[in-house]
Amino acid sequence: MTCKSAAAQVQSEFLEGSPHRKHPGVTNLKMLRLPEALQTGALTLIHKSELKDLSERSRKLKNYLWSRKRAVEAPVLREKAMVLERKWMEKELQSDGGDGSTIEAKVRRKVLSELRKETYHWMPLRYDAELAVVYMVARLAGGYAAVMRALNEIKKRDLLFAPRSLLDFGSGLGTALWASNTHWGDSLKEYVCVDASGAMNALAEQLLSGGSERAPLIKHAYFRQFLPVSPKVQSDLVVAAFSLSELPTQKEREDTVLTLWRKTSSYLVLVENGTKEGHQILMEARNTLLKKKEKVVHDSRKPVVFAPCTHELPCPKLLNQPTVPCNFLQSYWPLPLPGNGEREQEKFSYLIVGREEEQREKLGEGELVQWGRLTSPVHRRPRHVQCQICCSTGELKQLAVTAHHHGRDMYRCARSSDWGDRLPILSKEDDTLTEEP
Repeated sequence: MTCKSAAAQVQSEFLEGSPHRKHPGVTNLKMLRLPEALQTGALTLIHKSELKDLSERSRKLKNYLWSRKRAVEAPVLREKAMVLERKWMEKELQSDGGDGSTIEAKVRRKVLSELRKETYHWMPLRYDAELAVVYMVARLAGGYAAVMRALNEIKKRDLLFAPRSLLDFGSGLGTALWASNTHWGDSLKEYVCVDASGAMNALAEQLLSGGSERAPLIKHAYFRQFLPVSPKVQSDLVVAAFSLSELPTQKEREDTVLTLWRKTSSYLVLVENGTKEGHQILMEARNTLLKKKEKVVHDSRKPVVFAPCTHELPCPKLLNQPTVPCNFLQSYWPLPLPGNGEREQEKFSYLIVGREEEQREKLGEGELVQWGRLTSPVHRRPRHVQCQICCSTGELKQLAVTAHHHGRDMYRCARSSDWGDRLPILSKEDDTLTEEP
């Protein structure tokens, strides 16, 4: 079955009384600023640090983090070594360059040399007090923007969600704490932040106090270096932003995702860089949650993908465009420091998974109107709108939305939507979407 539009048959009720420019699928945020207290605290701590070449060091760290890849898995490395060994062995035997032991030693050296040149050398990042400040300059504003945008998907679509507890894994500077407080500060009563770096935790605590010795600006925030042990203790909201990419193996990432899911009462939110690596890490996590079964189940409610995917089928971008990640943009104001521009954009990928019983109604099962996700920039032409949409059927479509074919409401909603928003679609045999040639 192909992806269908609501066309002229989409009733204006799907707008829920909202104007087209604010239709229910719009979840993008305008230009974001850091909370004033957070920015003031960050600037205070930066000036106190008196670090030299901070602008250049932060630029290099930012570029390094963006280009970071996953470590090569041992089985992949062994297979690659075997292929190289066969290649060099054939060459040496053809050249008849000596006895067996000499050839083997020579081949071994060449294989190791080639592996060193071609293999990505993943190294763990260990943050001390100085590197934590450099990271703050490089990533505080961008990281906050990405998490704010991801959480806004829940804020906009689940109006009844009022979390009382947050668990932030790989909390770093506490950006998820600040972002969740901005969205749900009235209901949140406990913030548990977990980061292996003691220096990073210390800096995050100082940011909570505005860079001074005064009382924390957000109360009931607790910092730890290890996850809580009990699998029965859950948090309403669990976040892991730019954290899975810091784990060395796929097995560790899978185990961590399952552990975080056990600790999730309502929503698990994962955020990574908007790179091919970041997207693949999230799809790896998605497969783990949807397909792996745990031996001991403490919460029987199954995982349901809430966003950005509008389905639970294989990712069409990963299948058809493996070099093009599914990512999104959020504009923000960086810290007002030398070398920073006036406006910047954070490119990120994210995944939100909720508990089954709470999600089915929100996802609109059984309704005429389903939703697709805009996965690239929207191009507004004089009489049509060109867009790429990931449909609820698991298909990726290039569409030319017009008022004539899709109805006035659909057309005006498309003109008012941007990359990352959702558009209404309909599964109906006689009403196909107009595809671009």
